[in-house]
Amino acid sequence: MKIAFVGGGNMGSALIAGLLKNGASCSDIAVIDPDPEKRARMEKEFQVQTFGEMNPESVDCDAILLAVKPQQLFNVASSLAGMMKSQLVISIAAGITAPDLSKWLGNYPRIVRVMPNTPARVMKGVSALYALPEVDASGKAAAEAVLSSVGSTIWLADENKMDAFTALCGSGPAYVFYFLEAMMESASGMGFDPKSAKKMVLDTFSGSVALASESTDEPRILREKVTSPGGTTERAILEMERNAVKHHIIEAIHAAKDRSVELGIELGKAPC
Repeated sequence: MKIAFVGGGNMGSALIAGLLKNGASCSDIAVIDPDPEKRARMEKEFQVQTFGEMNPESVDCDAILLAVKPQQLFNVASSLAGMMKSQLVISIAAGITAPDLSKWLGNYPRIVRVMPNTPARVMKGVSALYALPEVDASGKAAAEAVLSSVGSTIWLADENKMDAFTALCGSGPAYVFYFLEAMMESASGMGFDPKSAKKMVLDTFSGSVALASESTDEPRILREKVTSPGGTTERAILEMERNAVKHHIIEAIHAAKDRSVELGIELGKAPC
């Protein structure tokens, strides 16, 4: 599959790295980006062909992956509209719905919308995919091949679920980092040097995730097993419950979903 990446940023780079690691040929990948420094970096790091602008030659491929900022997508799509033939279009631009993108591309139907998350940079991402009805099985398989190169994938039958996925998994790494930040600050406050604090907190977190992944028990059961009556863990959990920490986390995730809906409406409006 020949694929052209429009945008040479971090997520595009992660996807290219994943594809090459999984056996794709650098000769089948092109990058379109107006920034000469990004193009030079892509050529050096991945040995791929680059273009400074979109033209029929640059998008003569099987799939076009749009890896630009949402605010740039209308102009990119408007430029692409006259060059579309039968290419699969994969968009990772947050907030822009597949119908809106289709309209900007001149009612082009072969579109898969994707929401990846940042752990894709270390091949540990999770991505949600939604395809317009006109995308056939081979198109879906092609999109999944690209995203599965950097982690796991989940298909959504209802595009509206993309807002919930964004709140849970797109924003999710930030919640994890926030918790890690709090634990590291606690460690530093109790006398550990920053290097030791980081190592022991990260090791605790990664070990706990590994245990939860391999165990048949739900996280609630695992938590209860480590919470001895009258012990230190119970004291910490009771303090969190007293402050309604879980409730506030759930509320925060719902707030993120609401904002995702709002952004979709705002970003879906074509510039006047």
